[in-house]
Amino acid sequence: MSISGNNSSGLVVAVSTSQKKGERKENVDRAILKENFGIIGDAHAGDWHRQVSLLAMESIDKMKKNLPHLNPGIFAENITTSGLDLPHLPVGARLKIGDGVLLEVSQIGKECHTRCAIYYAAGDCVMPKEGIFAIVLKGGSVQEGDCVEVIGNVEA
Repeated sequence: MSISGNNSSGLVVAVSTSQKKGERKENVDRAILKENFGIIGDAHAGDWHRQVSLLAMESIDKMKKNLPHLNPGIFAENITTSGLDLPHLPVGARLKIGDGVLLEVSQIGKECHTRCAIYYAAGDCVMPKEGIFAIVLKGGSVQEGDCVEVIGNVEA
């Protein structure tokens, strides 16, 4: 099912991973996503609903006005995109990345109970308001420059 009125395609700006939860992620050349698991080697991978996190570069750019040192990965997002209105995608929206990786949006934003290392490093955190989380329906490789396309969502 298409998402009507949404010309949704963009690009992967960065791919990032970390060994521990709650800390900024480091940019990597490419990552391998495994079906029903997440990014191999990333602390957030596993059998749960937040296997992969995504944040728009546009969200980071808003923060860069006051904190120009911010770069992709600082908010612990796995995939930084450009050209997509991520926070307004519905749960169930499906994203095709590159040649066939398929993600399904499982959560919009998150609740932060405490201020983590990311908050102190960046001065604020946009993930709770503008980040999205997804499960991996079909695995494969993702790298900077890959096309990201909203291809639809599950039936309600």
